[in-house]
Amino acid sequence: MFFDIQDLTLHPVDFKEELQPGALDLGADVQQRGPLKTAGRAELVEEHHGKHQIIKDIRLRGDLATSLELICARCLEPVQQDVKRSFELLYRPVGVDAGRDELSVTDAEAEIGYYQGQGILLEDVLREQVLLALPLKITCREDCKGLCPQCGVNLNQQQCSCVTTLPDPRWSALEEIRGRLEH
Repeated sequence: MFFDIQDLTLHPVDFKEELQPGALDLGADVQQRGPLKTAGRAELVEEHHGKHQIIKDIRLRGDLATSLELICARCLEPVQQDVKRSFELLYRPVGVDAGRDELSVTDAEAEIGYYQGQGILLEDVLREQVLLALPLKITCREDCKGLCPQCGVNLNQQQCSCVTTLPDPRWSALEEIRGRLEH
C-alpha cells in the first residue's frame, strides 16, 4: 500500500492489511510463519519552517502482529517468536533538513524518518518495525548449551567426547609462575 501525499492532502487514510509470508524481505535469518496483520492511520502533518516554507510530513500510527521463525544464537535451532508492536512514526521529505548547520539532535528529531518522492510504502515501514521489534540475540531457552566448538554437536541433544578445556597459550607465562609458587 502506497501513501501518496496528494491523497493525504485531501483526507487521512485508514489502513487494515494482512501480508502473507514472503511479502516482506526480512533477511536470510528471519522467516515469517504467519500473516502479518496491521491496522492504523496515515495523515498529513504540515509543519511551518520560517514564514514561507511548509513541510509536508507523513504521520503513521498503527499496530502490527505476526509470528516469525528465527535461529537460536547458541545452537542454531529454529525458534518461534511472536511480534506485537504499536508504532507512531513521522516521515519528512528527503533533503528538507539538508544544509542546516550541525546541531545536536533532540530526542524528538531522532524519531523522524525520511521519504523520497511523492509518498511512502507501507511495506517498507512494516519491514523496519518488525526488524526493530526483534531482540539482538535470541536463544531457544535460557539454559541453551549451544554447539561444541570442536565437533559442532548440539550440546542440548547429546554430549560429545571432545576435550572441553584447551589451554590458552597466552596464559602459559602465568601457569609457569603458578607452578614455581606451588613447589
